[in-house]
Amino acid sequence: MVRIGLQLKASLNNVTDLQPEHNDFRWYLKLRCASCGEQTQKWIYATMAEQTTMKGSRGTANLVTKCKFCARDNSLSILEDSLSAYTSADSDQFKTVVAFECRGLEPVDFDPRMGFCAVGDGSGTVFSDINLSERDWTEYDENTQQPVSILEVEHRFIKL
Repeated sequence: MVRIGLQLKASLNNVTDLQPEHNDFRWYLKLRCASCGEQTQKWIYATMAEQTTMKGSRGTANLVTKCKFCARDNSLSILEDSLSAYTSADSDQFKTVVAFECRGLEPVDFDPRMGFCAVGDGSGTVFSDINLSERDWTEYDENTQQPVSILEVEHRFIKL
């Protein structure tokens, strides 16, 4: 079992606390089989709201999949206590926002999509259902009468 952290880097302007909005947030990933190296072509999601029993085990995982090339059973679990908001103090730096416990696979790509939320820096305005699929998001904070944005979203995976 390997623990892999997903790190985000973005430029936050007048917002803070970027994080998944709900427990059923879908982490869209592309995965590589550790046994044969085959990589998924389509996006596969893992969510804390779903638990699947692992074949031949008493445990569960948030994602259980079988490699299409070598037929190996693989699993990924989201470590709930690893979730961390990306704050304005983290802006323009990589920060681990979630960790995955991986068995027989490793994530190689991440697609942020929808379902994030953030808070207006200084106003407390909650911005929900933020879509980061374009790697940029802009809005206007009525309370402070300032533009807010999340720009240049990047990611990387690190072994923990």
